[in-house]
Amino acid sequence: MGSQLNIRQFIEDRESHLSPYAFKSMRSKGRQKEESLCSIRTVFQRDRDRIIHSKSFRRLKHKTQVFIAPSGDHYVTRLTHTLEVSQLARTLARALNLNEDLTEAISLGHDLGHTPFGHIGEDVLNKLYFKGFKHYDQSLRVVDFLENDGKGLNLTQEVRDGILNHSKSGEDICGQKWTSTSTLEGDVCKIADTIAYINHDIGDAVRAGIINEDKLPNSATKILGHSHSERINKMVCDIIENSWDASGFAEAANKPTIRMSSKVANATNDLRYFLFNNVYEIISTRPEALKAREVVSRLYYYFVTHYDELPFEYLFSGVEMERSAVDYIAGMTDQYALQLDYKLST
Repeated sequence: MGSQLNIRQFIEDRESHLSPYAFKSMRSKGRQKEESLCSIRTVFQRDRDRIIHSKSFRRLKHKTQVFIAPSGDHYVTRLTHTLEVSQLARTLARALNLNEDLTEAISLGHDLGHTPFGHIGEDVLNKLYFKGFKHYDQSLRVVDFLENDGKGLNLTQEVRDGILNHSKSGEDICGQKWTSTSTLEGDVCKIADTIAYINHDIGDAVRAGIINEDKLPNSATKILGHSHSERINKMVCDIIENSWDASGFAEAANKPTIRMSSKVANATNDLRYFLFNNVYEIISTRPEALKAREVVSRLYYYFVTHYDELPFEYLFSGVEMERSAVDYIAGMTDQYALQLDYKLST
């Protein structure tokens, strides 16, 4: 055991070789509740482990990414999306000499608050709940309050910030219109999220017969390539080349920035617009999507009028019944929501 006591210190010392813009573990602003340090893992490694071992992380395997109840085995789920984001983010962080452990923790936790049935479930709860609903706010609520029998995971401020601010605030993925994160590692996760969903959603849409890959906009494919691997490789390499220069990071307005070139960013945005117009809007009108909306709505109205039937772990003192109902529904998997709706309706 004596040798183990210096392992965390060794890892922290090794972080001195990271970029001067990387966020070092020793600089963390800490946790909401103070804890003694681990003798083996840095604070960000502990956050990663807590997320992986959480119940909400396990449930991601049965939550929709885009396609509800697909008939094949190879469609992306919320869990496989999360793993793809983590892989891409770590690749970028390693290439840019940033903190991989912080990057990985943010990536693995960024979608913990997603509802059943993907963004359809999120949209329904946002309309029904008087305070609104955003999955990134819910992800933070999960790690702060809902996990671990109401104690939360007590993550570091930097991981919490990355989870809360991982979504884009505008339609431009170049970086200028993004919500601000406090670390470059958070920005890496944000852009990795975009790369992941654009490319795997194209694959799922082709698999479902909604689009043909040769129908993708030429303005995008002539820049990014015609295959899944070509597009991802082009996006990743472009981010590295445009975020990094010989002196460290390329700087915009005296601030290091994780970014794409305008040419690749425009091509990536063309793919996003194509997906919204030719995939997401079509999926949202399908019978399974309409059923999903009805299920989430019925569950919400049931539990705000049958507050006493909520599981004990969602009954918090001082929390209004609508909030407790939203917390319960948002944590459900697709199948659990369908089964519970059927049970309550018969």
